[in-house]
This record gives sequence, structure tokens and C-alpha cells, in this order.
Amino acid sequence: MTTPRLEIEYCTQCRWLMRAAWYAQEVLTTFPRDLGEVALVPGIGGVFEIRLDGESLWSRKQQGGFPELADLKRQVRDRVAPDRDLGHTDRSAQSSESS
Repeated sequence: MTTPRLEIEYCTQCRWLMRAAWYAQEVLTTFPRDLGEVALVPGIGGVFEIRLDGESLWSRKQQGGFPELADLKRQVRDRVAPDRDLGHTDRSAQSSESS
């Protein structure tokens, strides 16, 4: 069985390496055994894309800005560990949905 590969493509011209690395660190901390690899992919032209096994989870060009960390973690969880409880991340999402 192949383990999932998360790619974070970031713009080197915009100096978004630290932002990309922070997302990578957070995802690896939350899913230490569920992901096989998290890759930082240098790009240009304002790109900031997050892909899981080639499927786009976030595109700065399409969605604008950057993803909320909780939303990104939920998207990754839904694909790699759907039964996992994300603790406060899930609880805060349920609170905002019922408001």
C-alpha cells in the first residue's frame, strides 16, 4: 500500500518558504503515521498550492489567500484518516457550523 504524499508548492519570489514549512510541520505533527511524505516544492509567480496525491486541496489562485490551518487539517484527515478525531479543531468547526 502506498502512503499519501502531500505537496506544498510555494512561490520563492514571494518568500513563502517559511509559511509552507509551517503548514508542513503542523500537518506532520497531526498525522505522523498517516502520511508517507510531505514535500516542499519551490515555484514562482505567486503560486501557493497544496496537493494530496495530485488532488488539489488548496490553490491560492482559485481560493485566494491561504488556507486556515484547521480547514487544511480537516481536508487531509478526511482523506487519510477519516475516523480520526482532531480534538479542538473539530469542536471549533462544529461550533461555527451551529452558529
